[in-house]
Amino acid sequence: MSDETTYETTTAPARDDRPATGALLGLALGDALGFPTEFNDVPGILAKCGPWRAMDLSRPTAWISDDTQMTLAFARGLETAASRGTLAPQRCERPVREEFVDWYQSPDNNRAPGNTCLRACLVLKDPSRPWQDASQTHSKGCGANMRVAPAALLPGLGRETRSALAQWQAALTHGHPTALAASDLTAHTIRLLADGAEPGALLPALRAYAEERGTTYHEAWLGDLWRRAGDPSPGAYAARGWDECLRILDRVAAAPRDPERDPCELTGDGWIAEEAFATALLCFLLFPDEPLLVLRRAACTRGDSDSLACVAGAFAGAYAGEAAWPGEWVERVEHREELRGTGRRWDGTPRG
Repeated sequence: MSDETTYETTTAPARDDRPATGALLGLALGDALGFPTEFNDVPGILAKCGPWRAMDLSRPTAWISDDTQMTLAFARGLETAASRGTLAPQRCERPVREEFVDWYQSPDNNRAPGNTCLRACLVLKDPSRPWQDASQTHSKGCGANMRVAPAALLPGLGRETRSALAQWQAALTHGHPTALAASDLTAHTIRLLADGAEPGALLPALRAYAEERGTTYHEAWLGDLWRRAGDPSPGAYAARGWDECLRILDRVAAAPRDPERDPCELTGDGWIAEEAFATALLCFLLFPDEPLLVLRRAACTRGDSDSLACVAGAFAGAYAGEAAWPGEWVERVEHREELRGTGRRWDGTPRG
């Protein structure tokens, strides 16, 4: 990689009015950049890819993983549900469930899918069983929040509906309360950035949100999930997740802003939901005005690099908009037309 390319692709873009498009493209680009480095340590990544500040997408096609596949499945299910009226649990369940099952059965589902998602989707295949039977209540893997961006970006949702939707989509597969809380927090971060929040104001706003959520349980959406998880009450179930998220927010706040240090050393490797959120957020806060460096830093980590870069890319894209991403990268990423088309519909922007 030449110095010229490095400087060109790390230039801070002007923010634009397409945050949904930016977030969807960003998560796919991050996923594609981190997919080849997943399961590698940092020395191994550097040996394979060269200096992390110059990491590039694979050529000629940048292949995405199950992270983007499931995000698109969730987005398609939501659009189907929204086309039928106001979003509600009964209206969302069938189309989202069907999209997840279609993903599970697809021959393209060969991108290192998570075992929790596979086990849950096998149960979701049976329409006679309630979705709660599928939820893996012991699991808080990052598969819950790697795909949550559509809950933040679909237009017309109120704050409580976004929160409930983010948690419910997580619970379809990952029923641990921290998986739900971290997904809600990830979606809230994306929404704040899409609405123009400045990076320096994020941590206080996120802590206030987590404290406010406290013992809130979206019973209409989640049903008896708390009981299946073995908690004494709905509030106790919710609090268990939000307490872990508050602790991880403290770790982000205390982390030194050292761009050359592997972020996983500070906030965790990202295999579990709260660490995936926190480490992706740290990567974004290191380079809020340099979106490609956000992706590159997240992809060059010892942890779950594709999921970390996926979530970090959603943050960076929601903040800067579609302008965050160079056209030469976008034209190589798999599913770019669906990602761009969905984003522009949600941004209210004509496709072009």
